[in-house]
Amino acid sequence: PYLDDFYDQMERWSFNLQIYFLNSRFRQILEFNENGKNIIQDRTIYEDAFIFAPNLKAMGLMTNRDFENYKSIFNLMESFVKGPDLLIYLRSEIPNLVDQIHKRGRDYESSISIDYLSRLNERYEAWIQTYDKGKLLIIDVDDLDFVKNKKDLQTIIDKIDQSLEGL
Repeated sequence: PYLDDFYDQMERWSFNLQIYFLNSRFRQILEFNENGKNIIQDRTIYEDAFIFAPNLKAMGLMTNRDFENYKSIFNLMESFVKGPDLLIYLRSEIPNLVDQIHKRGRDYESSISIDYLSRLNERYEAWIQTYDKGKLLIIDVDDLDFVKNKKDLQTIIDKIDQSLEGL
C-alpha cells in the first residue's frame, strides 16, 4: 500500500514502506514454516535489511533514527528465521534492469532514477559476495530472455535443478 506514495515522496514514506515489507516477508516465512511446504519467494527478508533500507539511509531518504529502529526490528525477526535452502541471484546490468522495469509498465516505477537503481545494484553485488545464510546460485541474465524464450528458461531451470541436488 506504500509503493505509489514512496516513489512520489521517498523521504516521507521510506520507513513505512520498509517496515511494511519487513512485516510482510516475516509473516510469509512464519506461514510457510507452519505449512511445512517448499516455497519460492521473489525477495527475501535479507534484501530489505541489507540492501533497500541501508540504501535509503545512505541517500538521505531515511533518518538515522528510523534506520536504527528498522535494524532493531529486523534483528529481532531474524532470530526467528532460518535462511533459505537456496538463494538464486539473477545478476543484471543497469540497462537491462531499466528495460525490464519499462516492460512491466507499472506506473509507480516510472519515476525510478538510474542513480537509485545503480546504488541498489551496487549493494546487491556487495551483499551477494558476503552472503552466508545458505547455498547460493548466481545466474547472469543479461543475455537471457526467460520470459519469451523457452530455451533460456530451461537453461535457468537446469541450473536451479543442479543446485537443488543434495539439499
